[in-house]
Amino acid sequence: MSEQLIDWDLALIQKYNYSGPRYTSYPTALEFSEQYTENDFQASVQRYPSRPLSLYIHIPFCHKLCYFCGCNKIVTRQGQKVEQYLDVLEQEIKHRAPLFADRQVSQMHWGGGTPTYLNKEQISRLNGMLRRHFNFLPSAEVSIEIDPREIELDILDHLKSEGFNRMSMGVQDFNKEVQKLVNREQDEEFIFALINRAKALGFSSTNIDLIYGLPKQTPESFAFTLKRVAELAPDRLSVFNYAHLPSRFAAQIKIKDHDLPSANEKLDILQETITSLTNDGYQFIGMDHFARPDDELAIAQREGHLHRNFQGYTTHGDSDLLGMGVSSISMIGDNYAQNQKDLKAYYASVAEKGNGLWKGITMTDDDCLRRDVIKTLICNFQLEYAAIEKDHNVNFAEYFVEDMKLLAPLAKDGLVTINDKGIYVTGKGRLLIRNICMCFDVYLRQQARRQQFSRVI
Repeated sequence: MSEQLIDWDLALIQKYNYSGPRYTSYPTALEFSEQYTENDFQASVQRYPSRPLSLYIHIPFCHKLCYFCGCNKIVTRQGQKVEQYLDVLEQEIKHRAPLFADRQVSQMHWGGGTPTYLNKEQISRLNGMLRRHFNFLPSAEVSIEIDPREIELDILDHLKSEGFNRMSMGVQDFNKEVQKLVNREQDEEFIFALINRAKALGFSSTNIDLIYGLPKQTPESFAFTLKRVAELAPDRLSVFNYAHLPSRFAAQIKIKDHDLPSANEKLDILQETITSLTNDGYQFIGMDHFARPDDELAIAQREGHLHRNFQGYTTHGDSDLLGMGVSSISMIGDNYAQNQKDLKAYYASVAEKGNGLWKGITMTDDDCLRRDVIKTLICNFQLEYAAIEKDHNVNFAEYFVEDMKLLAPLAKDGLVTINDKGIYVTGKGRLLIRNICMCFDVYLRQQARRQQFSRVI
């Protein structure tokens, strides 16, 4: 697939900027059910028994509360809580690992919360547990999320010695006023020192997270952040849209509505971000991700085998994903399964059953077909009917009559071009890819569900 530039059409963006899923899964987590059982989970493991395995480990602890955050986290200064958590996580690892005894781990990611809340000994303890119980490939991609505010520089050396080779750091904004208003003040020089140390140690990929739409942000202030990011020169960037939902995330009450940029200012910031980053040589991967053209994400997209999961875009499309820890989600054998979101409930579940399973879904043939259609569009910005027909033994035009009717107005507006071979997302449609995917989402046809999602831009 050749790289295509974004064609910024403000009128279309405003027209289609309504709520919708981010499609880190299809069906989305709204469809997960507590009727899903451990027997269902174990059956899912047998579905594709020779697939490589990707591990996700959730570490929920944070030192400070960032007011914008919607993640599952626990803000505490009580270090002993980590030891208790690791004790429980160890039990879950011991019970889950035998199900995957014949699998090889090709990828692992520690997310949170703040995984670097763990000290060196705790990092080694958890990593040792995982490596004793799972079979890691020597070439495994091992990544971790880092908070630059509460970390010593030599933690990176320790992580490298433990086998970590990728890091992602939340920066959000370099503007001091913005940082103060979201309770995330950080040392700019130290952020540069961390990135430089990671590169010197031979980390194969560095990612920076930014957020647009935060209080007191302006196109001019964010341009300064982008200038500093260009100097940092990370391999990848995630630029997230801040969704202000204080009714769902209590800490967001501390962010005042009158401090937030207007809808038009947010769009100006986004347009400036895309222009600035692409001018600096980054490839727009999709939605909120950018990567250097020689990065695996960019290469995978150009070659048509990019994948998407709960961590965003990834190159490991042929893997099953096992999530462990509170609230973590697994994607295994055409099933999704989520652990308990409440820490006490997670502890009780592991004590009783050896796992934290809360709910999930076994996908139907229709779910699998629509998942592949949505994933293909959101990852590659084009879909060839023949490939879908071959994989699922359907006639695309006949099967998706209703869906193509829903897509027709988007084609008329120039978001996609449709011919007898496939669907091709245009430069105008790239930023509105979620809207295009929504045409194939049967669950969304119950219109009221839309209220539970964030806006697409």
